[in-house]
Amino acid sequence: MTDLELARKVLKTEAAAILALVDRVDERFAGAVALLCECRGRVIVTGMGKSGIIARKIAATFSSTGTPAFFLHPAEAVHGDLGAVQGDDIVIALSHTGETGELLRLLEMIRRIGAKLVAMTGSPASTLGRAADVVLDCGVDEEACPMNLAPTASTTAALAMGDALAMTLLVEKGFRPEDFASLHPGGSIGKRLMRVEALMHTGAQVPSVLTTTPLRAVVAEISAKGLGMTCVVDDGGCLAGIITDGDLRRHMDVPELLDQEALAVMTASPRTVDRALLAVQALAMMEQRKITSLVVVDADARVEGVLHLHDLWRTQMF
Repeated sequence: MTDLELARKVLKTEAAAILALVDRVDERFAGAVALLCECRGRVIVTGMGKSGIIARKIAATFSSTGTPAFFLHPAEAVHGDLGAVQGDDIVIALSHTGETGELLRLLEMIRRIGAKLVAMTGSPASTLGRAADVVLDCGVDEEACPMNLAPTASTTAALAMGDALAMTLLVEKGFRPEDFASLHPGGSIGKRLMRVEALMHTGAQVPSVLTTTPLRAVVAEISAKGLGMTCVVDDGGCLAGIITDGDLRRHMDVPELLDQEALAVMTASPRTVDRALLAVQALAMMEQRKITSLVVVDADARVEGVLHLHDLWRTQMF
C-alpha cells in the first residue's frame, strides 16, 4: 500500500467511525442531554491519555457554548483534585475500553459525592459503562492505525459525540450569537462577533446638525467629521433624518441651495440600529441597502453614534 493509499484509508476509516454513531443517537443520548440541561453545577470531563486530550477539547467546547465545564485529570483527582467535584455536577468520563484504572478508582468517590456520571466508551458493558447513569456507545470496528493499536478512529468518534452533545445543548439552552460573542472577545471569532457599540463613532466624532441649520453649515459639518453624512436632530435631540453627500448633489439645481435649512433636503426616518447589534448584521444591512453609514440610537431615538462602512472593514474581520 502506498503512502497516499494509506492516508486515504485512514480518512475513510475515521469517517466511517463517525457515521456509525448516527444510529446510536437514541434515547440514551436524549437522556444524557436531559441530565446536562438539568445540571445546576458544572460539567466535569475526564479521561486518561489520548482520551484525556479529547476530554479537554470537549470541556472547552461546552464552556464556549454556554455550558460551564472543565477538564479533570483522573490521576490528579485521586491526589486531591477530586475536591473540585460537587454533588450537583455531572462527570463525563471517556474511556475506549471502559476499564481504565485511573477512571475506575474515581467511581466510588463520584457516587459518594452524589454527582451524576455519563460514560462515553467503546464498551457499554464495561465496568465504567455499568456504573454510569447514562452510557454513550462510541465503539468503532477498527482503529485507523495500520496495526489497529494507536487510538485514532476511537478518539475521533468520541470527539464527534462530544460535539453532538455540546451542539444539542447549545440549541436546548437557546444560546444566541450574542452570547457566543460575549465568550469570544479575542481572535477572528471575536472580531466577527463584535457589536456595533465597539466600532461606532461617538461624542464629538458624530456629525450632527439641527433641522433649522443652514445647508452652508451642514456642508461644513459633513466635511469636518469626514463620514460623508450628518445626523439631523430636532430641538429635543431626537433623530429627525440624515443628510448625505448624495443628498446634497441631488439638490444642486435648487436655487440658493446653501441658504436652505437642513429640513429641506434631509432623508427623514433613516434606517437606525441598536448599539448591541452584531457588526456582521450591520454590514449585511449596509450591503443590502447600498449605504455606507448607520445611525445608532437609543430607545428614545436619541443619537448615540454613527457606524461607517470603513469602520467595519478596518477591523479586517470580513
